Amino acid sequence: MAGSNCTPATEFSLMGFTEDLVTQLTLFLMFLLVYLLTILGNLGIIALIRASPLLHSPMYYFLGNLAFVDICSSTIIVPKVLADLLSEKKGIAYAGCMAQLFIYDLFGMTECFLLATTAYDRYMAICHPLVYPLFMSPKCCLQLVIGSYLMGFINGVGQTISMSSLSFCRSNVLNLFFCDISPLILLSTSDTTLSHLILRTSASLFGVSSCLVVLISYMAIISAILSIRSAKGKCKAFSTCTSHLTTVSIFYGAALFMYLKPSSGSSGKDKWTVVLYTVVTPMLNPLIYSLRNKEVKEALRRLANQSACQC
Repeated sequence: MAGSNCTPATEFSLMGFTEDLVTQLTLFLMFLLVYLLTILGNLGIIALIRASPLLHSPMYYFLGNLAFVDICSSTIIVPKVLADLLSEKKGIAYAGCMAQLFIYDLFGMTECFLLATTAYDRYMAICHPLVYPLFMSPKCCLQLVIGSYLMGFINGVGQTISMSSLSFCRSNVLNLFFCDISPLILLSTSDTTLSHLILRTSASLFGVSSCLVVLISYMAIISAILSIRSAKGKCKAFSTCTSHLTTVSIFYGAALFMYLKPSSGSSGKDKWTVVLYTVVTPMLNPLIYSLRNKEVKEALRRLANQSACQC
């Protein structure tokens, strides 16, 4: 328990990647490039979905929301990292830390549920095509998206309240480049039993449940695809899922590696694992959608032809 003479923390110092100025500049340029690609790529996906009638379907409605979430989750972290790489003092106010934690957890859990929703959409489209328009109506899609954001909001509120109740007396140095739950718990001088309980409950109730929806949906999808007799039919059915399946594999693979592996609390390798999950993954998603999805390629081709004709 924290002592009664504990002075509440007003800010946290964030440990960067290196003290070498040349390396910091290199990292700044690298992070800036990745961030610009993330923003432009995901905005491009959103604009393409809105502009192309070919992509006006439930799956792309969900993918558009995933692109928006990727923009938000990247923006809450990367601009602060860029500013810190160019400044001597790398810190964040206590209120800013809690705000960053809340928004990061909100959009992180929202993405989990949106990925699960998209998997369910593919399951209905492939396994139950006759009732698909009924079950995945515009109203139902809107409710599923709102529910995903609501689950993210509940997770963000719960985690933020849990972290804000902790005391930080010994040190205010976070061995990470942004405010996350694990380093805050390690830094706390108060009883973290409740914080651990909320974290595990959230991971079990929200994270595992959304992951199970994805697994069960794709088990049913694979079973249905294998029952198709023609090779052409199998390829056509599976091609509608490859981009989403690739995104799911990267997202959950990075998340599991980041949160389930033993952490040293000070390893530089841990930071690069976090970079992969929080910075690189949002950049990869639009590339996956555009390179591995025939409908997106066709929509791009038609849009390019329309632009060429207008010129």
